[in-house]
Amino acid sequence: MLFLVDFSPIKPDFGLFFWTLLIFGVFFFLLSKFAFKPIAIALQDREKSIADALASADKARAEMSNMKAENEALMATAREERAKMLKEAKDASNGMIAEAKNQAKDEASKIITNAKLEIENMKNAAVVEVKNQAGILALDIAEKVIKKELKGNPEQVAFVNTLVKEMNLN
Repeated sequence: MLFLVDFSPIKPDFGLFFWTLLIFGVFFFLLSKFAFKPIAIALQDREKSIADALASADKARAEMSNMKAENEALMATAREERAKMLKEAKDASNGMIAEAKNQAKDEASKIITNAKLEIENMKNAAVVEVKNQAGILALDIAEKVIKKELKGNPEQVAFVNTLVKEMNLN
């Protein structure tokens, strides 16, 4: 026996409609019992993790902004300190140069004063030496002149001998 069933998807039969509805209901019940809750929980967890990630990103952005501001402040402070150190170094350098100049002037002044004193002492020594030489030369000449004059006069020789004796006694 052959059953001819008139099957048309456009006109469903009540039995087909009933069984489809029953299977759909059982399947929906099973899905709601075992699948929808875990899917909903997973979606909530995902939503929470996305919200946390966005909050973390905002927090990181705020921290980066704060760090950038702190960095700028540190850079400004470092620039100021560098400028201050350069100024101090320049001032110290200028002070050292001025001190060195003053020391050099003082030293040059001392050297010039010592040189003048030494020149004056040498000049005085030379004058004394010239006077001594002139005195010795004058004495030699006077001795020769006196010897020549005294050769013939015994009275003058006696007078000179008396003077020499008096000088030896003193």
